Amino acid sequence: MNWDLSKLYKNGFEDEAFKSDLAGIDGRLEEMLRRAEKLAGPADVETFLKDYSDVMVTFAKLSLFVSLTNAANVNDENANRLMERLMIMDMGNQKVMSALSRYLADKDIAIYAAHSDYLKAHEYLLSNLKKDAAHVIDPALEDTVLRMQMTGGGAFATLRDQLDAGLLIEFDGEKKPLSAIRGLAYSPDADVRKRAYEAEIAAYPAIETPMAACLNSIKGEALTLIGLRHYDSVLDTSLDYAHMDRATLDALIAAMKESLPAFRRFFRAKAQKLGYEGGLKFYDLFAPLGSSVKEYSLDEARALLQQVFSKFSDKMAKFIDHAFEDHWVDVYPRPGKVGGAFCAGAHPLGTSYVLANFDGSLSSVSTFAHELGHAYHNDCVKDNPILMSDYPMPLAETASIFNETMLVNKLIEESDAQTQITLLDQQLTDAAQVIVDILSRYLFESEVVARRADHVLTPAELCEIMLDAQRQTYGDGLDENCMHPYMWACKSHYYSTGLHFYNFPYAFGLLFGLGVFALYQQKGEDFLPLYDKLLRDTSSGDVRQVAAGVGIDVTDVNFWRGSLKVLTDRIDEFERI
Repeated sequence: MNWDLSKLYKNGFEDEAFKSDLAGIDGRLEEMLRRAEKLAGPADVETFLKDYSDVMVTFAKLSLFVSLTNAANVNDENANRLMERLMIMDMGNQKVMSALSRYLADKDIAIYAAHSDYLKAHEYLLSNLKKDAAHVIDPALEDTVLRMQMTGGGAFATLRDQLDAGLLIEFDGEKKPLSAIRGLAYSPDADVRKRAYEAEIAAYPAIETPMAACLNSIKGEALTLIGLRHYDSVLDTSLDYAHMDRATLDALIAAMKESLPAFRRFFRAKAQKLGYEGGLKFYDLFAPLGSSVKEYSLDEARALLQQVFSKFSDKMAKFIDHAFEDHWVDVYPRPGKVGGAFCAGAHPLGTSYVLANFDGSLSSVSTFAHELGHAYHNDCVKDNPILMSDYPMPLAETASIFNETMLVNKLIEESDAQTQITLLDQQLTDAAQVIVDILSRYLFESEVVARRADHVLTPAELCEIMLDAQRQTYGDGLDENCMHPYMWACKSHYYSTGLHFYNFPYAFGLLFGLGVFALYQQKGEDFLPLYDKLLRDTSSGDVRQVAAGVGIDVTDVNFWRGSLKVLTDRIDEFERI
Protein backbone atom coordinates (compact mmCIF):
# COMPACT_ATOMS: atom_id res chain seq x y z
CA MET A 1 0.00 0.00 0.00
CA ASN A 2 1.35 3.41 -1.01
CA TRP A 3 0.03 6.78 0.00
CA ASP A 4 -2.21 8.74 -2.36
CA LEU A 5 -0.78 12.17 -3.14
CA SER A 6 -3.39 12.82 -5.82
CA LYS A 7 -5.49 14.64 -3.23
CA LEU A 8 -2.83 17.33 -3.35
CA TYR A 9 -2.53 17.37 -7.15
CA LYS A 10 -4.61 14.88 -9.12
CA ASN A 11 -2.24 14.53 -12.07
CA GLY A 12 1.03 14.89 -10.22
CA PHE A 13 3.71 17.17 -11.59
CA GLU A 14 1.76 17.54 -14.84
CA ASP A 15 -1.35 18.81 -13.07
CA GLU A 16 -2.31 22.27 -14.34
CA ALA A 17 -3.15 23.35 -10.79
CA PHE A 18 0.34 22.31 -9.65
CA LYS A 19 1.97 24.22 -12.50
CA SER A 20 -0.16 27.29 -11.78
CA ASP A 21 0.51 27.21 -8.04
CA LEU A 22 4.25 26.72 -8.60
CA ALA A 23 4.45 29.53 -11.15
CA GLY A 24 2.60 31.97 -8.91
CA ILE A 25 3.89 31.23 -5.41
CA ASP A 26 7.08 33.30 -5.59
CA GLY A 27 5.19 36.38 -6.75
CA ARG A 28 2.57 35.95 -4.05
CA LEU A 29 5.25 35.67 -1.35
CA GLU A 30 7.04 38.73 -2.70
CA GLU A 31 3.77 40.67 -2.58
CA MET A 32 3.22 39.59 1.04
CA LEU A 33 6.76 40.72 1.89
CA ARG A 34 6.14 44.18 0.43
CA ARG A 35 2.90 44.45 2.39
CA ALA A 36 4.56 43.23 5.63
CA GLU A 37 7.08 46.05 5.33
CA LYS A 38 4.28 48.64 5.15
CA LEU A 39 1.85 47.48 7.84
CA ALA A 40 -0.02 50.14 9.77
CA GLY A 41 -2.22 49.12 12.67
CA PRO A 42 -4.40 46.20 13.81
CA ALA A 43 -6.89 46.36 10.93
CA ASP A 44 -4.07 46.19 8.41
CA VAL A 45 -2.49 43.25 10.25
CA GLU A 46 -5.81 41.38 10.26
CA THR A 47 -6.24 41.76 6.50
CA PHE A 48 -2.62 40.79 5.97
CA LEU A 49 -2.95 37.58 8.03
CA LYS A 50 -6.09 36.53 6.18
CA ASP A 51 -4.41 36.97 2.79
CA TYR A 52 -1.21 35.37 3.99
CA SER A 53 -3.16 32.35 5.26
CA ASP A 54 -4.44 31.80 1.71
CA VAL A 55 -0.87 31.93 0.41
CA MET A 56 0.22 29.45 3.07
CA VAL A 57 -2.41 26.94 1.93
CA THR A 58 -0.81 26.93 -1.51
CA PHE A 59 2.69 26.90 -0.02
CA ALA A 60 1.78 23.90 2.16
CA LYS A 61 0.35 21.92 -0.75
CA LEU A 62 3.39 22.51 -2.95
CA SER A 63 5.83 21.73 -0.13
CA LEU A 64 4.03 18.54 0.84
CA PHE A 65 3.72 17.25 -2.70
CA VAL A 66 7.38 17.76 -3.59
CA SER A 67 8.87 16.63 -0.26
CA LEU A 68 6.63 13.57 0.10
CA THR A 69 7.33 12.49 -3.47
CA ASN A 70 11.02 12.83 -2.72
CA ALA A 71 10.73 10.85 0.53
CA ALA A 72 8.96 8.00 -1.25
CA ASN A 73 11.58 7.97 -4.00
CA VAL A 74 14.76 10.02 -3.67
CA ASN A 75 15.52 9.18 -7.31
CA ASP A 76 12.41 10.93 -8.63
CA GLU A 77 13.82 13.44 -11.12
CA ASN A 78 10.93 15.88 -10.89
CA ALA A 79 11.05 15.98 -7.09
CA ASN A 80 14.84 16.33 -7.05
CA ARG A 81 14.67 19.16 -9.56
CA LEU A 82 12.13 20.99 -7.42
CA MET A 83 13.75 20.48 -4.00
CA GLU A 84 15.85 23.61 -4.45
CA ARG A 85 12.76 25.48 -5.63
CA LEU A 86 11.10 24.34 -2.43
CA MET A 87 13.92 25.93 -0.45
CA ILE A 88 13.43 29.17 -2.42
CA MET A 89 9.75 29.15 -1.48
CA ASP A 90 10.61 28.56 2.16
CA MET A 91 13.14 31.38 1.99
CA GLY A 92 10.36 33.71 0.82
CA ASN A 93 8.18 32.55 3.69
CA GLN A 94 10.95 33.18 6.22
CA LYS A 95 11.47 36.70 4.92
CA VAL A 96 7.76 37.46 5.31
CA MET A 97 7.83 36.19 8.90
CA SER A 98 10.95 38.24 9.64
CA ALA A 99 9.32 41.41 8.31
CA LEU A 100 6.23 40.75 10.42
CA SER A 101 8.45 40.20 13.47
CA ARG A 102 10.24 43.48 12.90
CA TYR A 103 6.92 45.29 12.63
CA LEU A 104 5.59 43.78 15.86
CA ALA A 105 8.81 44.32 17.85
CA ASP A 106 7.56 47.45 19.61
CA LYS A 107 3.81 46.81 19.47
CA ASP A 108 1.47 46.03 22.37
CA ILE A 109 0.08 42.64 21.35
CA ALA A 110 -2.81 42.93 23.83
CA ILE A 111 -4.12 45.95 21.91
CA TYR A 112 -3.93 44.02 18.63
CA ALA A 113 -5.63 40.94 20.12
CA ALA A 114 -8.46 43.13 21.42
CA HIS A 115 -9.11 44.50 17.93
CA SER A 116 -11.09 41.49 16.69
CA ASP A 117 -11.91 37.85 17.30
CA TYR A 118 -9.69 36.97 14.35
CA LEU A 119 -6.60 38.61 15.85
CA LYS A 120 -7.50 37.20 19.27
CA ALA A 121 -7.35 33.73 17.72
CA HIS A 122 -3.86 34.57 16.44
CA GLU A 123 -2.60 36.20 19.65
CA TYR A 124 -0.08 33.47 20.43
CA LEU A 125 1.38 33.74 16.93
CA LEU A 126 1.69 37.51 17.23
CA SER A 127 3.32 37.23 20.67
CA ASN A 128 5.90 34.78 19.37
CA LEU A 129 6.66 36.92 16.35
CA LYS A 130 7.22 39.90 18.67
CA LYS A 131 9.62 37.80 20.79
CA ASP A 132 11.39 36.51 17.66
CA ALA A 133 12.20 40.07 16.60
CA ALA A 134 15.29 39.92 18.82
CA HIS A 135 16.63 37.06 16.68
CA VAL A 136 15.78 38.24 13.17
CA ILE A 137 18.77 38.54 10.85
CA ASP A 138 19.63 42.06 9.72
CA PRO A 139 17.41 42.67 6.64
CA ALA A 140 20.46 43.85 4.71
CA LEU A 141 21.94 40.36 5.13
CA GLU A 142 18.88 38.13 5.34
CA ASP A 143 18.32 37.47 1.64
CA THR A 144 21.99 36.61 1.08
CA VAL A 145 22.17 34.37 4.14
CA LEU A 146 19.00 32.50 3.20
CA ARG A 147 20.24 31.95 -0.36
CA MET A 148 23.59 30.69 0.90
CA GLN A 149 21.77 28.24 3.17
CA MET A 150 20.17 26.72 0.10
CA THR A 151 23.54 25.79 -1.37
CA GLY A 152 24.98 25.14 2.09
CA GLY A 153 23.15 23.29 4.83
CA GLY A 154 20.01 22.65 2.78
CA ALA A 155 21.96 21.07 -0.07
CA PHE A 156 24.00 18.94 2.32
CA ALA A 157 20.82 17.71 4.06
CA THR A 158 19.46 16.63 0.67
CA LEU A 159 22.73 14.90 -0.18
CA ARG A 160 22.65 13.04 3.15
CA ASP A 161 19.22 11.61 2.36
CA GLN A 162 20.38 10.56 -1.10
CA LEU A 163 23.43 8.81 0.35
CA ASP A 164 21.28 7.00 2.89
CA ALA A 165 18.59 5.90 0.44
CA GLY A 166 21.11 4.98 -2.25
CA LEU A 167 23.30 2.75 -0.06
CA LEU A 168 22.66 -0.84 -1.18
CA ILE A 169 24.17 -3.61 0.92
CA GLU A 170 24.94 -7.16 -0.22
CA PHE A 171 23.12 -9.63 1.99
CA ASP A 172 22.31 -13.27 1.31
CA GLY A 173 22.97 -12.92 -2.39
CA GLU A 174 21.02 -9.75 -3.06
CA LYS A 175 21.46 -6.03 -2.66
CA LYS A 176 19.16 -4.48 -0.10
CA PRO A 177 18.62 -0.83 0.95
CA LEU A 178 20.08 0.30 4.27
CA SER A 179 16.58 0.62 5.77
CA ALA A 180 15.86 -3.06 5.05
CA ILE A 181 19.20 -4.19 6.54
CA ARG A 182 18.55 -2.18 9.69
CA GLY A 183 15.11 -3.74 9.89
CA LEU A 184 16.77 -7.16 10.29
CA ALA A 185 17.79 -6.08 13.81
CA TYR A 186 14.29 -7.26 14.79
CA SER A 187 14.74 -10.74 13.32
CA PRO A 188 14.15 -13.66 15.72
CA ASP A 189 17.18 -15.34 14.12
CA ALA A 190 20.34 -14.41 16.06
CA ASP A 191 22.59 -15.23 13.11
CA VAL A 192 20.60 -12.92 10.81
CA ARG A 193 20.80 -10.07 13.34
CA LYS A 194 24.56 -10.49 13.74
CA ARG A 195 25.30 -10.72 10.02
CA ALA A 196 23.02 -7.78 9.21
CA TYR A 197 24.80 -5.64 11.83
CA GLU A 198 28.21 -6.64 10.46
CA ALA A 199 27.13 -5.94 6.89
CA GLU A 200 25.74 -2.55 7.91
CA ILE A 201 28.89 -1.49 9.79
CA ALA A 202 31.07 -2.68 6.90
CA ALA A 203 29.04 -0.61 4.41
CA TYR A 204 29.41 2.80 6.05
CA PRO A 205 33.04 3.49 5.05
CA ALA A 206 31.83 3.78 1.45
CA ILE A 207 29.81 6.88 2.39
CA GLU A 208 31.50 8.12 5.57
CA THR A 209 33.50 10.91 3.90
CA PRO A 210 30.55 12.65 2.19
CA MET A 211 28.38 11.97 5.27
CA ALA A 212 30.97 13.65 7.51
CA ALA A 213 31.14 16.58 5.06
CA CYS A 214 27.38 16.96 5.29
CA LEU A 215 27.39 16.95 9.10
CA ASN A 216 30.35 19.34 9.36
CA SER A 217 28.76 21.79 6.94
CA ILE A 218 25.37 21.75 8.65
CA LYS A 219 26.77 22.24 12.15
CA GLY A 220 29.28 24.82 10.91
CA GLU A 221 26.46 26.77 9.34
CA ALA A 222 24.49 26.59 12.61
CA LEU A 223 27.41 28.12 14.51
CA THR A 224 27.60 30.97 12.01
CA LEU A 225 23.87 31.63 12.23
CA ILE A 226 23.72 31.93 16.02
CA GLY A 227 25.92 35.02 15.76
CA LEU A 228 23.75 36.55 13.06
CA ARG A 229 20.60 35.75 15.02
CA HIS A 230 21.93 36.88 18.41
CA TYR A 231 21.75 33.55 20.23
CA ASP A 232 24.30 32.38 22.78
CA SER A 233 24.34 28.77 21.60
CA VAL A 234 22.95 26.35 19.01
CA LEU A 235 21.02 24.64 21.83
CA ASP A 236 19.26 27.94 22.63
CA THR A 237 17.94 28.11 19.06
CA SER A 238 16.43 24.64 19.49
CA LEU A 239 14.88 25.45 22.86
CA ASP A 240 13.37 28.59 21.36
CA TYR A 241 12.01 26.63 18.40
CA ALA A 242 10.62 24.02 20.81
CA HIS A 243 8.91 26.74 22.90
CA MET A 244 10.69 25.23 25.90
CA ASP A 245 12.88 26.80 28.58
CA ARG A 246 16.23 25.66 29.98
CA ALA A 247 14.75 24.87 33.40
CA THR A 248 12.46 22.28 31.79
CA LEU A 249 15.33 20.72 29.83
CA ASP A 250 17.59 20.59 32.91
CA ALA A 251 14.91 18.82 34.96
CA LEU A 252 14.29 16.34 32.14
CA ILE A 253 17.98 15.53 31.55
CA ALA A 254 18.65 15.15 35.30
CA ALA A 255 15.87 12.58 35.65
CA MET A 256 17.03 10.72 32.53
CA LYS A 257 20.56 10.40 33.89
CA GLU A 258 19.22 9.11 37.22
CA SER A 259 17.37 6.32 35.38
CA LEU A 260 20.39 4.96 33.50
CA PRO A 261 21.36 2.27 36.09
CA ALA A 262 17.89 0.74 35.81
CA PHE A 263 18.05 0.57 32.02
CA ARG A 264 21.51 -0.98 32.22
CA ARG A 265 19.98 -3.69 34.42
CA PHE A 266 17.43 -4.27 31.69
CA PHE A 267 20.11 -4.65 29.02
CA ARG A 268 22.11 -7.13 31.10
CA ALA A 269 18.96 -9.10 31.95
CA LYS A 270 18.10 -9.27 28.26
CA ALA A 271 21.62 -10.46 27.43
CA GLN A 272 21.24 -13.20 30.04
CA LYS A 273 17.91 -14.22 28.52
CA LEU A 274 19.66 -14.44 25.14
CA GLY A 275 22.26 -16.77 26.63
CA TYR A 276 25.29 -14.72 27.59
CA GLU A 277 26.54 -12.66 30.52
CA GLY A 278 27.60 -9.02 30.64
CA GLY A 279 26.50 -6.20 28.40
CA LEU A 280 24.09 -6.61 25.51
CA LYS A 281 25.59 -6.76 22.03
CA PHE A 282 24.39 -3.88 19.89
CA TYR A 283 22.84 -6.18 17.31
CA ASP A 284 20.72 -7.74 20.07
CA LEU A 285 19.20 -4.46 21.29
CA PHE A 286 16.03 -5.15 19.31
CA ALA A 287 16.10 -8.94 19.46
CA PRO A 288 12.56 -10.21 20.18
CA LEU A 289 12.20 -12.25 23.36
CA GLY A 290 9.73 -14.84 24.61
CA SER A 291 7.94 -17.66 22.88
CA SER A 292 5.24 -15.47 21.40
CA VAL A 293 7.21 -13.78 18.66
CA LYS A 294 4.59 -12.99 16.04
CA GLU A 295 4.92 -11.69 12.53
CA TYR A 296 2.00 -9.47 11.56
CA SER A 297 0.53 -9.03 8.13
CA LEU A 298 -0.62 -5.52 7.30
CA ASP A 299 -4.25 -6.56 7.73
CA GLU A 300 -3.48 -8.11 11.12
CA ALA A 301 -1.62 -5.00 12.26
CA ARG A 302 -4.51 -2.80 11.21
CA ALA A 303 -7.08 -5.04 12.93
CA LEU A 304 -5.04 -5.05 16.14
CA LEU A 305 -4.85 -1.26 16.22
CA GLN A 306 -8.58 -0.90 15.65
CA GLN A 307 -9.31 -3.44 18.38
CA VAL A 308 -7.07 -1.70 20.91
CA PHE A 309 -8.16 1.86 20.21
CA SER A 310 -11.86 1.07 20.04
CA LYS A 311 -11.53 0.52 23.81
CA PHE A 312 -10.32 4.12 24.11
CA SER A 313 -12.94 5.67 21.85
CA ASP A 314 -14.95 4.84 18.74
CA LYS A 315 -13.65 8.08 17.29
CA MET A 316 -10.05 6.87 17.46
CA ALA A 317 -10.86 3.44 15.98
CA LYS A 318 -12.78 4.99 13.08
CA PHE A 319 -9.96 7.47 12.56
CA ILE A 320 -7.39 4.68 12.17
CA ASP A 321 -9.65 2.80 9.79
CA HIS A 322 -10.10 5.94 7.70
CA ALA A 323 -6.32 6.55 7.52
CA PHE A 324 -5.80 3.16 5.88
CA GLU A 325 -8.89 3.27 3.69
CA ASP A 326 -8.04 6.75 2.41
CA HIS A 327 -4.41 5.77 1.64
CA TRP A 328 -2.63 8.11 4.03
CA VAL A 329 0.08 5.48 4.59
CA ASP A 330 3.10 4.44 2.50
CA VAL A 331 3.77 1.05 4.06
CA TYR A 332 6.72 -1.03 2.85
CA PRO A 333 10.49 -0.42 2.41
CA ARG A 334 11.84 -0.31 -1.15
CA PRO A 335 14.96 0.98 -2.94
CA GLY A 336 14.98 4.76 -3.11
CA LYS A 337 12.55 5.25 -0.24
CA VAL A 338 13.94 6.99 2.85
CA GLY A 339 14.29 4.90 5.99
CA GLY A 340 12.53 5.29 9.32
CA ALA A 341 9.03 6.64 9.74
CA PHE A 342 7.29 10.01 9.98
CA CYS A 343 3.92 11.69 9.83
CA ALA A 344 3.38 14.88 7.82
CA GLY A 345 0.25 16.89 8.48
CA ALA A 346 -1.62 18.14 5.40
CA HIS A 347 -3.61 20.95 7.00
CA PRO A 348 -5.17 22.20 3.74
CA LEU A 349 -6.72 18.74 3.27
CA GLY A 350 -7.50 18.08 6.93
CA THR A 351 -5.48 14.85 6.63
CA SER A 352 -1.99 13.47 7.26
CA TYR A 353 0.54 11.35 5.39
CA VAL A 354 2.43 8.57 7.18
CA LEU A 355 5.66 7.06 5.88
CA ALA A 356 6.53 3.66 7.35
CA ASN A 357 8.90 0.80 6.56
CA PHE A 358 6.69 -2.03 7.79
CA ASP A 359 8.45 -5.39 8.28
CA GLY A 360 5.79 -7.35 10.17
CA SER A 361 7.39 -7.04 13.60
CA LEU A 362 5.54 -5.88 16.70
CA SER A 363 7.86 -2.88 16.63
CA SER A 364 6.48 -2.01 13.20
CA VAL A 365 2.94 -2.24 14.56
CA SER A 366 3.98 0.02 17.43
CA THR A 367 5.43 2.44 14.86
CA PHE A 368 2.05 2.55 13.13
CA ALA A 369 0.40 3.34 16.47
CA HIS A 370 3.00 6.07 17.08
CA GLU A 371 2.68 7.77 13.69
CA LEU A 372 -1.10 7.49 13.66
CA GLY A 373 -1.02 9.24 17.03
CA HIS A 374 0.65 12.15 15.25
CA ALA A 375 -2.07 11.97 12.61
CA TYR A 376 -4.77 12.08 15.30
CA HIS A 377 -3.04 15.12 16.82
CA ASN A 378 -3.15 16.78 13.41
CA ASP A 379 -6.83 15.96 13.20
CA CYS A 380 -7.42 17.78 16.50
CA VAL A 381 -5.87 20.99 15.15
CA LYS A 382 -7.27 20.80 11.61
CA ASP A 383 -9.95 23.39 12.44
CA ASN A 384 -7.39 25.84 13.81
CA PRO A 385 -6.32 28.58 11.40
CA ILE A 386 -3.42 27.38 9.26
CA LEU A 387 -1.07 29.89 10.90
CA MET A 388 -2.08 28.45 14.28
CA SER A 389 -1.82 24.77 13.37
CA ASP A 390 1.85 24.15 14.21
CA TYR A 391 2.79 22.92 17.68
CA PRO A 392 6.19 22.63 19.39
CA MET A 393 8.02 19.38 18.88
CA PRO A 394 8.11 18.26 22.55
CA LEU A 395 4.31 18.39 22.66
CA ALA A 396 4.13 16.81 19.21
CA GLU A 397 5.00 13.46 20.79
CA THR A 398 2.08 13.50 23.24
CA ALA A 399 -0.48 11.62 21.14
CA SER A 400 2.07 9.26 19.60
CA ILE A 401 3.40 8.13 23.00
CA PHE A 402 -0.14 7.92 24.34
CA ASN A 403 -0.99 5.55 21.48
CA GLU A 404 2.09 3.38 22.01
CA THR A 405 1.43 3.13 25.74
CA MET A 406 -2.19 2.15 25.21
CA LEU A 407 -1.22 -0.52 22.67
CA VAL A 408 1.38 -2.19 24.89
CA ASN A 409 -0.68 -1.91 28.09
CA LYS A 410 -3.73 -3.52 26.49
CA LEU A 411 -1.64 -6.35 25.03
CA ILE A 412 0.09 -7.01 28.36
CA GLU A 413 -3.23 -7.06 30.22
CA GLU A 414 -4.69 -9.66 27.86
CA SER A 415 -1.64 -11.92 27.45
CA ASP A 416 -0.21 -14.98 29.16
CA ALA A 417 3.15 -14.89 30.97
CA GLN A 418 5.25 -15.83 27.95
CA THR A 419 3.62 -13.21 25.77
CA GLN A 420 4.08 -10.66 28.55
CA ILE A 421 7.85 -11.23 28.37
CA THR A 422 7.74 -10.36 24.69
CA LEU A 423 5.62 -7.28 25.27
CA LEU A 424 7.61 -6.01 28.26
CA ASP A 425 10.78 -6.43 26.26
CA GLN A 426 9.25 -4.49 23.36
CA GLN A 427 8.03 -1.65 25.60
CA LEU A 428 11.33 -1.37 27.47
CA THR A 429 13.40 -1.63 24.30
CA ASP A 430 11.45 1.23 22.76
CA ALA A 431 11.68 3.25 25.99
CA ALA A 432 15.43 2.63 26.21
CA GLN A 433 15.83 4.07 22.73
CA VAL A 434 14.00 7.22 23.80
CA ILE A 435 15.76 7.59 27.16
CA VAL A 436 19.21 5.97 26.85
CA ASP A 437 19.88 6.32 23.15
CA ILE A 438 18.35 9.79 22.91
CA LEU A 439 20.58 10.89 25.78
CA SER A 440 23.58 9.49 23.89
CA ARG A 441 22.50 11.51 20.85
CA TYR A 442 22.16 14.64 22.96
CA LEU A 443 25.67 14.15 24.37
CA PHE A 444 27.04 13.36 20.91
CA GLU A 445 25.54 16.44 19.29
CA SER A 446 26.66 18.68 22.17
CA GLU A 447 30.25 17.49 21.69
CA VAL A 448 30.13 17.76 17.90
CA VAL A 449 28.87 21.36 18.04
CA ALA A 450 31.54 22.27 20.62
CA ARG A 451 34.36 20.77 18.54
CA ARG A 452 33.02 22.07 15.22
CA ALA A 453 33.60 25.60 16.52
CA ASP A 454 37.30 24.75 16.43
CA HIS A 455 37.84 22.40 13.50
CA VAL A 456 36.35 20.10 10.86
CA LEU A 457 35.68 16.66 12.32
CA THR A 458 36.89 13.55 10.52
CA PRO A 459 34.78 10.40 10.18
CA ALA A 460 37.09 8.68 12.68
CA GLU A 461 36.59 11.50 15.20
CA LEU A 462 32.82 11.38 14.75
CA CYS A 463 32.88 7.63 15.35
CA GLU A 464 34.90 8.06 18.54
CA ILE A 465 32.57 10.78 19.87
CA MET A 466 29.62 8.49 19.18
CA LEU A 467 31.25 5.56 20.97
CA ASP A 468 32.06 7.77 23.96
CA ALA A 469 28.43 8.98 24.12
CA GLN A 470 27.26 5.35 24.07
CA ARG A 471 29.70 4.47 26.86
CA GLN A 472 28.39 7.33 29.01
CA THR A 473 24.75 6.29 28.60
CA TYR A 474 24.60 2.55 27.95
CA GLY A 475 27.54 1.92 30.31
CA ASP A 476 27.99 -1.72 31.22
CA GLY A 477 24.57 -2.48 29.79
CA LEU A 478 26.18 -2.63 26.34
CA ASP A 479 29.09 -4.83 25.28
CA GLU A 480 31.93 -2.36 24.73
CA ASN A 481 33.29 -4.63 21.98
CA CYS A 482 30.04 -4.55 20.04
CA MET A 483 28.70 -0.99 19.79
CA HIS A 484 27.66 1.21 16.84
CA PRO A 485 30.20 3.90 15.90
CA TYR A 486 28.25 5.00 12.81
CA MET A 487 24.98 5.99 14.46
CA TRP A 488 25.86 9.54 13.42
CA ALA A 489 25.63 8.51 9.77
CA CYS A 490 22.36 6.56 9.84
CA LYS A 491 20.27 8.96 11.96
CA SER A 492 18.84 11.73 9.79
CA HIS A 493 18.00 13.89 12.83
CA TYR A 494 21.55 15.23 13.07
CA TYR A 495 21.25 16.68 9.57
CA SER A 496 18.22 18.92 10.06
CA THR A 497 19.19 22.48 9.14
CA GLY A 498 16.19 24.04 10.84
CA LEU A 499 16.16 21.97 14.02
CA HIS A 500 19.38 21.05 15.76
CA PHE A 501 19.32 18.85 18.87
CA TYR A 502 16.49 16.93 17.26
CA ASN A 503 16.62 14.51 20.21
CA PHE A 504 15.46 15.74 23.65
CA PRO A 505 11.88 16.43 22.43
CA TYR A 506 11.44 12.66 22.02
CA ALA A 507 12.36 12.01 25.66
CA PHE A 508 10.07 14.85 26.71
CA GLY A 509 7.31 13.36 24.59
CA LEU A 510 7.67 9.85 26.00
CA LEU A 511 7.60 10.93 29.63
CA PHE A 512 4.97 13.63 29.14
CA GLY A 513 2.86 11.14 27.21
CA LEU A 514 3.15 8.68 30.12
CA GLY A 515 1.99 11.45 32.47
CA VAL A 516 -0.98 12.21 30.24
CA PHE A 517 -1.83 8.50 30.03
CA ALA A 518 -1.81 8.38 33.84
CA LEU A 519 -4.42 11.15 33.82
CA TYR A 520 -6.55 9.06 31.46
CA GLN A 521 -6.27 6.08 33.82
CA GLN A 522 -7.43 8.29 36.71
CA LYS A 523 -10.32 10.00 34.92
CA GLY A 524 -11.55 7.33 32.48
CA GLU A 525 -14.08 8.48 29.87
CA ASP A 526 -14.20 11.96 31.43
CA PHE A 527 -10.67 12.43 30.11
CA LEU A 528 -11.58 12.09 26.42
CA PRO A 529 -12.76 15.67 25.77
CA LEU A 530 -9.87 16.97 27.91
CA TYR A 531 -7.46 14.95 25.78
CA ASP A 532 -8.73 16.41 22.51
CA LYS A 533 -8.61 19.90 24.01
CA LEU A 534 -5.05 19.35 25.22
CA LEU A 535 -3.96 18.34 21.71
CA ARG A 536 -5.82 21.26 20.14
CA ASP A 537 -4.24 23.73 22.59
CA THR A 538 -0.67 22.60 21.84
CA SER A 539 -0.52 25.15 19.03
CA SER A 540 -1.59 27.99 21.34
CA GLY A 541 0.94 28.00 24.16
CA ASP A 542 4.49 27.32 25.30
CA VAL A 543 5.36 23.87 26.59
CA ARG A 544 5.24 24.86 30.25
CA GLN A 545 1.93 26.70 29.79
CA VAL A 546 0.20 23.84 27.94
CA ALA A 547 1.41 21.28 30.51
CA ALA A 548 0.17 23.45 33.36
CA GLY A 549 -3.26 23.35 31.72
CA VAL A 550 -3.54 19.68 32.73
CA GLY A 551 -1.86 20.19 36.11
CA ILE A 552 1.72 19.19 35.18
CA ASP A 553 4.80 21.19 36.21
CA VAL A 554 7.48 20.25 33.68
CA THR A 555 10.20 22.17 35.56
CA ASP A 556 9.82 19.83 38.54
CA VAL A 557 12.25 16.91 38.29
CA ASN A 558 9.81 14.87 40.41
CA PHE A 559 7.30 14.85 37.55
CA TRP A 560 9.88 13.27 35.27
CA ARG A 561 10.92 10.85 38.01
CA GLY A 562 7.30 9.80 38.38
CA SER A 563 6.98 9.05 34.67
CA LEU A 564 10.29 7.19 34.66
CA LYS A 565 9.15 5.11 37.63
CA VAL A 566 6.51 3.60 35.36
CA LEU A 567 9.37 2.30 33.23
CA THR A 568 11.72 1.29 36.04
CA ASP A 569 8.87 -0.66 37.64
CA ARG A 570 8.49 -2.46 34.32
CA ILE A 571 12.21 -3.24 34.42
CA ASP A 572 11.81 -4.76 37.88
CA GLU A 573 8.92 -6.85 36.55
CA PHE A 574 10.97 -7.93 33.54
CA GLU A 575 13.86 -9.03 35.76
CA ARG A 576 11.49 -10.92 38.04
CA ILE A 577 9.93 -12.83 35.15
